[in-house]
This record gives sequence, C-alpha cells and structure tokens, in this order.
Amino acid sequence: MNERLSRTFQCRSGAQTFFRNSQCLNCQGPLGYWADERQLVALDPGTAGDTWQAEGAAPPAKFCANRDTPAGCNWLLADHEAHAYCIACGLNHAIPLASDPDNARCWGLIEVAKRRLVSQLLALGLPVRSKVADDPEHGLAFEFLRSPPDGPRVLTGHANGLITLNIEEADDARREAIRHALREPYRTLLGHFRHEVGHYYWDRLVRDGPWLEPFRALFGDERADYAEALKRNYEQGPPADWADRHISAYTATHPWEDWAETWARYLHVANSLGTALGFGLDGAGLESDIKPFTRANLYAPDHPGAARFQDLRNG
Repeated sequence: MNERLSRTFQCRSGAQTFFRNSQCLNCQGPLGYWADERQLVALDPGTAGDTWQAEGAAPPAKFCANRDTPAGCNWLLADHEAHAYCIACGLNHAIPLASDPDNARCWGLIEVAKRRLVSQLLALGLPVRSKVADDPEHGLAFEFLRSPPDGPRVLTGHANGLITLNIEEADDARREAIRHALREPYRTLLGHFRHEVGHYYWDRLVRDGPWLEPFRALFGDERADYAEALKRNYEQGPPADWADRHISAYTATHPWEDWAETWARYLHVANSLGTALGFGLDGAGLESDIKPFTRANLYAPDHPGAARFQDLRNG
C-alpha cells in the first residue's frame, strides 16, 4: 500500500521529495515522475537532444510537452513513444485559452489535481485510456471550460467518458462560497475529479458486468428517472432519514450519485492512508479497543480481489 499510494519519495541526495517536485531542493537536481513505476526519480541529461536518463535501467526519457506550459507537468514518458504528452495530459480534450492570465492560473491548478487523480487510478490498477488518442468508445477524457459572459453556464459533469469541469471551480473564493451554500465539505478540485470519474468507472466496471445486480441491491435501481430525481431533490430536499442510508444528503438523489460519491470517498480515504504511510505513520503499535476490520466484513469476502482490497487496511 505504501509503495502504491505514497506521494513521498527520496532523492539520491537523501533529501525527501514530493509528488509535485520537478527539482530537488537539496541538490538542485532535476526530477521527473515515472507514472508506470509510480516513482519520482532523479535525472541526468541524456545522450541525445532533450532526453533524460533516470536512475536504474529505465529507457531514455522525455518530459511531457506540458512541462513548460501553465500546466507545469513534471511527468515523463519514454523517448521512443510517439506521444508528446504523458498519460495524464493525453486525456485532455479541451483546455482554456492560456493567453488569458486567469485561465492560465486556473488551468495550472486544475492539472495539479488531475495528475493526483490519474496517479491514484494507476496505482489502484484501474484502466486509464485516452478517449482522445487511444479508445474513442470506452476511453476517458477531460474538457476544462469557462462559462461565456452571456451564458449558458458551464456545468461540471460526466457524459460517456467525457468529464467537463468549469474552470471557475479553481477560484478558491468562488468554490468556497458554493461549498458553503450547498453544504458540500468535499467540494474541491480533486473532489470533483474523484466524483465525476466515479460515474465513468460505473459505466466501465458495473453497468455491463456481474456487479450490476449487487449494485442495485445496495445502492438502488439506477433505471429510475435521473432528471426527475434531480428535480425532486431541488424542490423537496433529501429524505429525512438520508443519514441512515447515504454518505451525504446529495447522494440520496439517485443511485448513480450515491455510487459516485462513495467512490470519491474511497479514493479520499486511500489517499489519506497513503500520505500517512509515506510519512512513516504506522498504527500497528497503537493500543486500541476498536474491533479490527477483517476480510469477512467485506461485501463479497470470497471475491478474487478481496485480499487486494484488504491491503488498504493493512498498509
């Protein structure tokens, strides 16, 4: 668990480095993130052009083409790859016009959150394929848009693998006002990404597979009219007993929303544990009266993936 989800690394100089770093603050050496290995690595100049050589037996590398843009990407890809963009930036379908300073600022913040999301999806072994370049039918893509002055307002959401984010969500003051008004404590850029990508993975992992009936038994029947469910929620609010059956008031709206936010909270918990483990925090030696969460407590303890899921607790 620590190796898969940690955002804490170590430079060859011995200094602690972090997921977003492109340079070691101790030795000033360049750093790059190898997504395949989920490692932030020290780099030496390569033998040709703008290539780099990572420590170990890695192939010659190049930086993502978004390195010197407002996205500030520090991810690497093999020099022989035809793609100019890393696996995270290669998911972009539309980006804001970066010549506008506010757009550039928002885009940079959005890309930081998106890289955190993509690195976690890869660490969990989930399929991440670009709808733009690799898999138009089943892939994933993002578009980051700003509402035009005369409307209509861009709505954050998911549709058939395409996740749209209103870039105004990157403005802390605006997002905080909405977060407070709607009582959404996890309304962050990363929280948006985690929720919307939950809708995408419902399509990929649940909709056409053996988990559909168990999903309906636990979350409800997703065939219920979604537009009507939203209308009822905004007009009448959540049911009085929502806290007994749902993870938040909004998720009582429809089974799809319940799933997506539960998915987002799982990613949040997994990331928090990875951060704790990366800083050397270990609960094994703590005295506690809490009853351990065992494999038998899982929804499907006999599933082939149950043991791997249990690693989340064991670290």
